[in-house]
Amino acid sequence: MIKTDAIIIGAGPCGLSAAIELQRIGLDVILIEKGNIVNSIHRYPTHQTFFSSSMKLSIGNIPFITSKDKPQRNDALVYYRTVAELEQLMIHSDEIVQSVTKSGDAFCLESNKNTYEAKYVVAATGYYDQPNPLEVNGADLSHVHHYFKEAHPYFRKNVLVIGGKNSAVDAALELERAGANVTVVYRGASYSPSVKPWILPGFESLVNNGKIRMLFEAEVNEITEESVQIQTKTGVEIVKADAVFAMIGYHPDYVFLKSMGIELDTESRCPSYNPDTMETSVRNLYIAGVIAAGDNANSIFIENGRHHGEAIAQSILEKMNSQVCSNK
Repeated sequence: MIKTDAIIIGAGPCGLSAAIELQRIGLDVILIEKGNIVNSIHRYPTHQTFFSSSMKLSIGNIPFITSKDKPQRNDALVYYRTVAELEQLMIHSDEIVQSVTKSGDAFCLESNKNTYEAKYVVAATGYYDQPNPLEVNGADLSHVHHYFKEAHPYFRKNVLVIGGKNSAVDAALELERAGANVTVVYRGASYSPSVKPWILPGFESLVNNGKIRMLFEAEVNEITEESVQIQTKTGVEIVKADAVFAMIGYHPDYVFLKSMGIELDTESRCPSYNPDTMETSVRNLYIAGVIAAGDNANSIFIENGRHHGEAIAQSILEKMNSQVCSNK
């Protein structure tokens, strides 16, 4: 059994930030990551540009310096690797936490590789590993994807993109530039207000000039090997599709959160926690990052989730100081 003061489940930006803050108050910390450091960012589209400035993506008061105001995916990968080196963070990568149980004042964590014991646990598991389901016939076909990496393989192919927010718009733009024949299906009546303001004019121009076909107030009924049946406001339409990208969002692993004893709101599925400390209803079990938002993933990003570690460290420090005082 490996014993440590604190374990953080997930080595994304918010998990890394929490680890830095806990180390700075004197705790021995281990991060357990099912992939590798900032695995979700690694899985972003190759040429992804962040909505936020590099300053708002920085953690641990370590500057994130880029030549452009808004960094790209590879800039972030380099930055977070550098932070991990500078702070000497202990990251156990390619390791999956299977259970977290509490006995007395300690937590026991079982992974596919090790058994751990720690007084404090922080769940910072993100949401990118759990795409929202596309509940139509054919959603499980091999050419239906919930993640978009790059557009080159779809040159001169018919591609259908489902969704109307940033991930869908970004994918559609990349696909059109690579020579794909792109159709976008969105159930909204107009463009989503969440779309990045600096890319919407270009996207609209492509739609208006027939380079991208945009279907508003439309939903997918069925997917086959060669086409997609779409319910539009004027009737049913069949669109040829060599590939389908269901860019319809992601959600936290609610089953895992509940297995640790964390209570979830029945409607929003937001975990029960103290927003001042990020401590859940299970004493000494904390959450950090987007999982605190439940289904409303658009309310927490790296730029505000990165501060959760500071609140967690302050909470634990107060407990440690209280314990010292009580022992005098």
